[in-house]
Amino acid sequence: MPEFPLSETRPARTAAALPATLLAMALAGCASAPTGPAAKAAATAAIAEAAPAAAPCPKDVAAIARCLSGQDSAGAYYLIAVPHLWNQHLVLHAHGGPALGAPRAERSVEDLERWQIMVRAGYAWAGSTFRQGGVEVRAAAEDTERLRQIFVQHVAKPQRTVLHGQSWGASVAAKGAEMFQRTADGKRPYDAVLLTSGVLAGGTRSYDFRTDLRVVYQYLCNNHPRPTEAQYPLHIGLPADAAMTQADLAARLNECLGLNRPAAERTPEQQRKVKTIVDVIRIPASSIQGHMNWATFLFRDVVQHRTGGASPFGNMGVVYKGSADDAALNAGVLRYRADPQAVARFAADTDPTGRIPVPVLTVKGVDDPTAFVELDAQFKVTMEQGGSSARLVQTFTQHSTHSYLSDPTYPTLMNALLRWVDEGAKPTPEGIARDCAAQEARYGKGCAFLLAYAPAPLASRVYDRQRP
Repeated sequence: MPEFPLSETRPARTAAALPATLLAMALAGCASAPTGPAAKAAATAAIAEAAPAAAPCPKDVAAIARCLSGQDSAGAYYLIAVPHLWNQHLVLHAHGGPALGAPRAERSVEDLERWQIMVRAGYAWAGSTFRQGGVEVRAAAEDTERLRQIFVQHVAKPQRTVLHGQSWGASVAAKGAEMFQRTADGKRPYDAVLLTSGVLAGGTRSYDFRTDLRVVYQYLCNNHPRPTEAQYPLHIGLPADAAMTQADLAARLNECLGLNRPAAERTPEQQRKVKTIVDVIRIPASSIQGHMNWATFLFRDVVQHRTGGASPFGNMGVVYKGSADDAALNAGVLRYRADPQAVARFAADTDPTGRIPVPVLTVKGVDDPTAFVELDAQFKVTMEQGGSSARLVQTFTQHSTHSYLSDPTYPTLMNALLRWVDEGAKPTPEGIARDCAAQEARYGKGCAFLLAYAPAPLASRVYDRQRP
């Protein structure tokens, strides 16, 4: 889920980008000699990547690390930071989002500034902007693996590589760990996976509540679109040629809900409508604007550029609850059926299978307003179905933020992961909490691990619905 503002700019495609299956096999360095379509993939040589160039580090790490940057053969920018006191381990970062628009080199700088704790803790860090914006999980996983190869070929060979996915990037990391399981010499490209504040139920389930938000908002406000404007199915986000901007959308939300005012300054009617959305969709008022952005512009990107013009989103069979008159609400909201082929295409790109061969550690603030904690319950089911439950440990914290929890949290999790890999010591929430308390002496206060917390099923937070 996006952690930076969305852009309505259509991302440019690059001719260097191979189809997902071909590039995945080329990057993985297939050692066998497959037949049929796979033979073409095996015969496709990996594109030689130029060496990165020295680059200035963000100011907060400039004194403790050297930085390198470049643009890979598919068009993604990347940034690498290697601390002067390097512990010989690499954190390969998959960023949150996705933003819409062409990649910007500045994005990786922003990511390193946010995740400088990894460098301060002694890890080398590498992050890609990805070759394009929008929801294309496999392509982002390919870009991340390409960056790992650039690091190994041109910087150093780390003793351990941890694939770190944050927010939407957690789905990228989970998919990447499934896609890339062996290198040409038979080794694991990734030793472990760290998933933080993750969107982990796949695209076909993680965005359902945004469809619900669009239809409930329209029932209450009827201004997106207005009755005087061309009508369109809300589950496509926006028509391809619509000129609406984020500012335009914000103006409509403020007109109906008064989100730009303190709650006490809203009219009684605005207060009633905000309360209905909060109670029915089960999101805080402060996140309505952000989720409406995604249900508008991100949905359009998915439908127009990922699923062939048909929508994978629907709300058939949903029974909405929590309003002052649920019968009227359920009778009045618009209903949409997800297109089966669109769902299949979207699932193939975004839904994890749970077949991850290395240790996976997750963390989520239980009051995360963007990526619901119940998404982690769904991921646990997925890992069980994929036969990887023994390689999963989930942790939860008493945080109400999404983008970043606290400085001591992340080195603690990295320590636990590496002990698991090197010593076979599977971490426990109790052990992680104890270690985090010890880390506070170095990194400051911020530990808030919950020892016995288990999230409720996703259906307890997001309405179940008919699916193709």
